[in-house]
Amino acid sequence: MFNLERFINTYVTKRNSSLFLPDIEANREELSRKIEGKSVLVIGGAGSIGSSFIKALLPFKPQSLVVVDTNENALTELTRDLRSSALLSSSCDYITYPMDFASPVFKKMFKKRRGFNIVGNFSAHKHVRSEKDIYSVESLIQNNVLHAKELLDLLSEFPPEEYFCVSTDKAANPVNIMGASKRIMEDVIFTYSDRFPVKTARFANVAFSNGSLPAGFIKRIEKLQPLSAPSDVKRYFVSPEESGQICLLSCILGENRAIFFPKLKEAQMMTFDAIGTALLREQGYEPLLCSSDEEAIEKAKDLCNGSNKYPVHYSISDTSGEKPYEEFVTDEETADYDRFSSLGVIEGKTIPDKKRVAELFAELYSAFSKEETSKEEIVTIIKNYLPNFEHIETGKSLDSKM
Repeated sequence: MFNLERFINTYVTKRNSSLFLPDIEANREELSRKIEGKSVLVIGGAGSIGSSFIKALLPFKPQSLVVVDTNENALTELTRDLRSSALLSSSCDYITYPMDFASPVFKKMFKKRRGFNIVGNFSAHKHVRSEKDIYSVESLIQNNVLHAKELLDLLSEFPPEEYFCVSTDKAANPVNIMGASKRIMEDVIFTYSDRFPVKTARFANVAFSNGSLPAGFIKRIEKLQPLSAPSDVKRYFVSPEESGQICLLSCILGENRAIFFPKLKEAQMMTFDAIGTALLREQGYEPLLCSSDEEAIEKAKDLCNGSNKYPVHYSISDTSGEKPYEEFVTDEETADYDRFSSLGVIEGKTIPDKKRVAELFAELYSAFSKEETSKEEIVTIIKNYLPNFEHIETGKSLDSKM
């Protein structure tokens, strides 16, 4: 039987146990002191990282846990998973709400509970493919930036002891709007750091997370459809378990305005085609290299006749916003590599210029209020705020590929 966790450990992260487990163990007493008996709100908690955060948090016995997500089916599966794995204790006040965190009903619920001790926000547009045109760009920025500020305003009425909002490695020297939006998000949450502690984390791709290319490989194989992947894009990977742990460590142990990131070496990077090939061989197939999506689709018909030659199309990346490598820290940032065995921490971040942030929001609101605006106009607005933003535009979206 195929075991995904074992596959990830063997072929992707190449670690038998979590990279962050030593830091969890070394700080177990402090984690317990700061979590046990506390009320916790997790927004976007049914997603890959949010649910992993919850699983990392529950052993430390919070008094209550409220999970908010727009995906009702995923919330149902999360609850079944938590109940079946005995992670939820009978003493924990646990409830899920299928709602948008920017909605009026969310605000009613939040105010009724008079806030929470710990708040983690995992609601985000996380894919580069989410910026194909002006409408998708507006939706991305609304969720990652504008609505995030509305949440922070609400939190200011009942300040939490800890606030965490997930970022991305793509926020360091961004080349796509998604990465730039998360870099702006970092500034936005830091402007509230004089009201309550705020922390974030930049980390690698989560192996086989919902909607990721590797997760898509499994779906394609189930349906006997060909695989397609870039052969030149290198990425760092963490396991789903590790993704929740780095967020927990950042949220609970991070100083105000800290940015956590995993200490990974360049040699640990993986290409997507290598993952696809390993997955096929684990399932008893041998990759059949094709020169185009069309050729791969045609040859996939032979799979129905029992062929073990699996058509794949591996090619050089040619879509907008794809960075060929990953980085966590920019040249302008200072990181502490000594406090944790597996984590670096970007320190010394100051409260951003609130006037500049307000001006950025005014420009974005003005642009989105018009009947007609363009992706190029939004890129210009962002670049005026982030001078190092070098948007890679090829005119081709990931949606045009398998």
